[in-house]
Amino acid sequence: MTNEDLKLKFTGLLPAITFEEGSEWLNVFTAPEELKSFVKQLRSTPGLDFDYLFCLTCVDWKTHFTMVYHFSSTLHRHNIVVKVKLDRSHPEIETVSDIWRTAEMLEREVYDLFGVKFLQHPDLRRLIMPDDWEGWPLRKDYEDPVNMVRL
Repeated sequence: MTNEDLKLKFTGLLPAITFEEGSEWLNVFTAPEELKSFVKQLRSTPGLDFDYLFCLTCVDWKTHFTMVYHFSSTLHRHNIVVKVKLDRSHPEIETVSDIWRTAEMLEREVYDLFGVKFLQHPDLRRLIMPDDWEGWPLRKDYEDPVNMVRL
């Protein structure tokens, strides 16, 4: 399926969806409240069958966060990137770990390093940093008094 075919299919599933041009893979933007239902459809719709979540991360743009999800269909061999803009002062989004088990640890990593809360996550706690660590080390406003790192 070409990117143009995927665009038509996605627009049928979620009319409010937008696309970013200029990439080999199709980049899709959706609202946080629409993410869960959209990705469920990505997984279960015949012809799409996005059964593999292989990357989940966050980007701090100083004004907002962007959650970035990379999906692939092992059956059809097509790939997409789904992006969701989050409010930096209150970053939270529904978990997708109940749809793709690989998201469980990836969401914990994003929580640990950026402070994004994944609603209904089965075990949301720090993964890398000690439990008593203060702050979110990959945020651009994080200040490390020992290493004096400023971004």
